[in-house]
Amino acid sequence: MTNTPVFWLTGMSGSGKSTLASELESIISKSYKICIVDGDDVRDKDDAKLGFGYDDVLINNSRIANYCNNIRSEYDLVIVPVIAPYNDIRLITRKSLDPNFHLVYLKSDIKSLRDRDTKGLYLASDKGLITDLIGYSESNPYEAPTNAELVIDTSNMANQRDSVSIFYEYVNSIVSH
Repeated sequence: MTNTPVFWLTGMSGSGKSTLASELESIISKSYKICIVDGDDVRDKDDAKLGFGYDDVLINNSRIANYCNNIRSEYDLVIVPVIAPYNDIRLITRKSLDPNFHLVYLKSDIKSLRDRDTKGLYLASDKGLITDLIGYSESNPYEAPTNAELVIDTSNMANQRDSVSIFYEYVNSIVSH
């Protein structure tokens, strides 16, 4: 097992997890070998389609953590943008990926998420086409982390460049040691 850091980006859909990961990759890819493990990509690789309820989230997050452990020795850092809505599943993930697991919470208010709605999920939920949107539908909560190493506010008033800078500084402080 290697001690390669894993930065687990959690937040609701549209909070900027994938954007932040790719922005950081473009900045540091010349200095570090980086792997982005996108939660949606892992979910889509399986023939048996997983839903977004607790049990399926547990399965998906476990698969992602196992994959991260399998590839850690090949990279200088691993970034995982994934909703990961449940505190107890994130604790299981932390145990699986420690040492050097870093939980980064991208916090954004619902209005900002609805305004951004890059995938059209909030609109579809408002129209009743999606009934289990994590953190938006009553049936599927998002539990804000209480133990994140870093919290970045990505609400509409937040500057994306500032968010990237905050994340870059944090990652750099970890990988440069």
